[in-house]
Amino acid sequence: MSDQRPILYSFRRCPYAMRARMAVAVAGIDVELREVVLRDKPPAMLEASPKGTVPVLVLPDGQVLDESLDVMHWALAQNDPGGWLQPNDAGETKALIADNDGPFKHHLDRFKYATRYEGVDPIEHRTAAEPFLLALDDRLRNNANLMGASCSLADIAIFPFVRQFSNAAGTFMRKARFSALMRWLDDHATSDLFQCVMKKYPQWHAGEVGANFPIDIQSAV
Repeated sequence: MSDQRPILYSFRRCPYAMRARMAVAVAGIDVELREVVLRDKPPAMLEASPKGTVPVLVLPDGQVLDESLDVMHWALAQNDPGGWLQPNDAGETKALIADNDGPFKHHLDRFKYATRYEGVDPIEHRTAAEPFLLALDDRLRNNANLMGASCSLADIAIFPFVRQFSNAAGTFMRKARFSALMRWLDDHATSDLFQCVMKKYPQWHAGEVGANFPIDIQSAV
């Protein structure tokens, strides 16, 4: 029944919601997914989290998690089959994600959505984002993933934002200096897990039961 499952308010194309859905899916936690349209946010979501951003996870006991990293940690605390939480790398992982969510996201927004900001030069912000991307590429020169051979929290938390930047940058990202980063990006973008969480759902409306999620956890793991 829907009232016995966590409710996850999500927006398919939001990178914060993407990383939350990936963690929920890999953990194998059944949730009621409510796909929202950001220009038409449902009152139930705003009641749970007045700040009006996704993801929002409402647990059966009424607890609300409205930060994507909190949703990820909650899901992986229930079940972490891939060992994404690596205690030995916790500090380094936290710092890397903070760089992504802070300075890199700042430049990403002003590069991709320059018209939303007065007096912004998108190329200037594309250039300012390069050091972070090159640092990621350097990490990936001798490793399949950011913290080593195995996928970790850092990879999943950062990947959707690099994907968004790459989609906006086009051929700029296909230069040799980003070759390791683009290999990593392509690997995650074509993974069964990512394909699982990017299924399209209709907009949820009050009175409806949301979608069953994840739809194919076996392939996601």
